[in-house]
Amino acid sequence: MKWLQQGMALFLSWCLLAVCARDGFAYQNTAPPQAAQQSPEQLQQLVAPIALYPDSLIAQILPAASYPDQIVEAERWMQQHKDLTGESLAKEVDKQTWDPGVKALTQFPAVLANMNQNLAWTSELGDAYINQQQELTQAIQAMRQRAKQAGNLKTTPQENVSTHGQDIVIQPATTEVVYVPQYDPWLVYGDPLAVFPGWYPYPGLFLGGPGIAFGLGFGVGFFGGFGWGWHHWGFDWRHGGRVEYNHNTYISHSTTIVNRNNFRSARGNFGHSTGFRGFNSSHAMSGTHSGAFSGFGHGGIARNNSFRGQSSFGGFHGGGFAGGFHGGGGHGGGRR
Repeated sequence: MKWLQQGMALFLSWCLLAVCARDGFAYQNTAPPQAAQQSPEQLQQLVAPIALYPDSLIAQILPAASYPDQIVEAERWMQQHKDLTGESLAKEVDKQTWDPGVKALTQFPAVLANMNQNLAWTSELGDAYINQQQELTQAIQAMRQRAKQAGNLKTTPQENVSTHGQDIVIQPATTEVVYVPQYDPWLVYGDPLAVFPGWYPYPGLFLGGPGIAFGLGFGVGFFGGFGWGWHHWGFDWRHGGRVEYNHNTYISHSTTIVNRNNFRSARGNFGHSTGFRGFNSSHAMSGTHSGAFSGFGHGGIARNNSFRGQSSFGGFHGGGFAGGFHGGGGHGGGRR
């Protein structure tokens, strides 16, 4: 009886080992669920709120959008430090651990607040920047062409609009003050666009009607001495459209957006994959939506369409700290 019991235990152990080995092999060779790529029309709708911004401002917005958790943190921090302006603000921002793109947006507090207020849109923009960068920049150019054909994009005292080859370039008219255009992103391009679900206009950045106006001028001189300041960013349209930071191609190292391209190639070594962006340990992961967040505690409504795939995060209730509008940026660093 003793030998029979020992033999049965050994047999069961071998069976358990075989099952574990089989499951482990299947796990390593099962491709992760892939979110559908966004179509050109969807990407055009996604970039509509920023496509007419100056190139260098877009070069800051796109990397920052791949850190939606830091956008929330930075906006909360800005609300708690309203007394800081100019160089004092720049010095305190420089001490933070945020990505350079997020730090750069403190030069444009209304833009940062808008991204925080529309966090679903922000996270999808960041996802598209990481996973469909070339198509995203093509969408920006397509929307600029539409705005130009509609007669709404031209050189003004606030910005210079020029054409280099087939690309439309937008630059500030001066080096020390950057004006952020005000427009209705769903009307300014000629034929009306469908509004991004849950998108809310932010005061000072939105203009009712089909045209463009300029109200907020943000002084960037106080931030010039810091490595993340205005003059460290650019957009290289000559090489397919790419964000440049300190004259090099910017690469996001976000831990809140899934890089699906690298994720596919690294699935055999999932536990050590550098392609999987993972998520902040303070949030619960639920699926792999194309944006970083699928639910919000303030206004923002994530897309629920099947073509959007799935989000890196489940519900997130730390967003929505935009608050109200606190006046113009003026020429003193754009502080509210």
